[in-house]
Amino acid sequence: MTNKMMTRWGKEIDPEHVLEEYPRPGMKRDGYVILNGFWNYAITSSAEFPKEYDGRILVPFSPESVLSGVNRVVMPDMFLHYKREFSLSRTESGKRLLLHFGAVDQCCEVYVNGYKLGEHRGGYWHFSYDITAYVREGENLLQLVVWDLSDTSYYARGKQSLERGGMWYSPQSGIWQSVWMEYVPEHYIDAVNLKPDLDNKCLEILVMMHDSHRLPVEMTVLLKDKVILQSDGMTGDVCRLDLPSCRLWSPEEPVLYDIIIRAGEDEVVSYFAMRKISMERDSERILRFFLNGRPYFHNGILDQGYYPDGLYTAPSDEAMVNDILQMKSLGFNMLRKHAKIEPDRWYYHCDRLGMLVWQDMVNGGERYKGLLNINASNLLPEFLRAGRDENFRVFLREKENSREAFAKEVTMTIRQLYNYPSIAVWTVFNEAWGEFEGSRITKLIREMDSSRLIDEASGWIDQGDGDIHSIHNYFLPLIVIPQQDRCVALSEFGGYSWHIPDHSWTSSEFGYRKYHSREELTLEIEKLWRHDLLENIKNGLSAIVYTELSDIEDETNGLLTYDREILKIDPEIIRRINKELLETFESLTAE
Repeated sequence: MTNKMMTRWGKEIDPEHVLEEYPRPGMKRDGYVILNGFWNYAITSSAEFPKEYDGRILVPFSPESVLSGVNRVVMPDMFLHYKREFSLSRTESGKRLLLHFGAVDQCCEVYVNGYKLGEHRGGYWHFSYDITAYVREGENLLQLVVWDLSDTSYYARGKQSLERGGMWYSPQSGIWQSVWMEYVPEHYIDAVNLKPDLDNKCLEILVMMHDSHRLPVEMTVLLKDKVILQSDGMTGDVCRLDLPSCRLWSPEEPVLYDIIIRAGEDEVVSYFAMRKISMERDSERILRFFLNGRPYFHNGILDQGYYPDGLYTAPSDEAMVNDILQMKSLGFNMLRKHAKIEPDRWYYHCDRLGMLVWQDMVNGGERYKGLLNINASNLLPEFLRAGRDENFRVFLREKENSREAFAKEVTMTIRQLYNYPSIAVWTVFNEAWGEFEGSRITKLIREMDSSRLIDEASGWIDQGDGDIHSIHNYFLPLIVIPQQDRCVALSEFGGYSWHIPDHSWTSSEFGYRKYHSREELTLEIEKLWRHDLLENIKNGLSAIVYTELSDIEDETNGLLTYDREILKIDPEIIRRINKELLETFESLTAE
């Protein structure tokens, strides 16, 4: 890999101070140590620890990225080795020391001072180890052995491809989210489950200890640093906190409550929002998305979370915030996080800034080919929608362990992201990428989370068990037909391209229609809004997802260039048509 395009945040990065913010704002403790920065690395053909290392890598950037300093693809038959030392001035008596990884793609073994802590599989999910018994005062050695099968296996991989190009992007390997350590008491809080119940004006909270130890728990709720409620209960029990005069969360008013949770000697700080996501009928008896008991149009952008210098990893917290605020300033109120799970801080920023999220489950399955690798939903949409997904061979899910892995990944995704109030919709499958038994997976999600809506199949091969009639339409005139039992969403459309050579990653241009200036692109987007969107709201159109937030590699259909330096459209015109869209929806759904 040789492309060296940088964002302004990447240009200013300080290798001694990389992504130092606390990585898990939903369960924050004092006293943590970020282990980001320079590590030693080697890429070899063996899982054995190398005798010599190739050089330094800047963690948490994958070796394929420019910011890592490596800029090299780790192939499926290779092993990526990490090594760094960390110093402990003293060990804390009566305390446990936890080692946390935000995400490592795709499989890894972790060692401290030569002791194997364990093995983790899955490139998008947190994992931690208690390293108390393996560390000592003074210098300690941390090592990882990583291997990544990318799209040669069935593990979740999103849009990564060893044969990148067009709508498929560079693969990632290794550590790509923050690594950190923190001391905790002997009995410590492992997880907190927060469920707002707007109908009963209360919050249900479940505090779980790592060893299922039963302890009294004290909870203090604050709003803008003012204590408004104190309550108690027991760990392992669902506790109810009554909030009769609660303030509601919405993209327009993203009100967050802080909550301090104490159990034994442990204390964590979290937050929650009071909001309700539902599907109900408007005054014309058409099913709509509702937020807090009122019809609410989800006006969204497809967001794939790639950066030219960090690839999967944003070069800074500010870079993530910039993406969210840029789209919010244009009048969008939702981001569809496509085929990727972001670091926790991204969801925190959506929560505090006011941005709804439609979260995709990360797709996997065997390598896509033929019908599954083209935009077939635009050629035969209704024919494909009527298809069935039980043929595992056709959908590249022949292996039982492949299907079991996806079900496990769905479970891990919901557990990891459950508390973030901005998440409104779970998308199970995108088009037919690794799809199988959509009805069963939808049922699994409903059992885990009844507080959100489900898009069972974004685009096609829809088994009819989700809440959303989900349409992908890049070429045909849009004709929305009201649905009897589901909301209608145009979950992908647009994809209009303007390739700007000095701000493009390659000379290639991938997009569904191609334009050559800001004026031309803005005019065509305005036409699209007026002809396809405004006319169909009365027929039940209740959500849109325009493709997409930024250019990505060959794909040049972003509203922003890949380096985030140029907004390709006239912002005033986009704000105006988005305002008109929302006003039209409100007038048609008003009681």
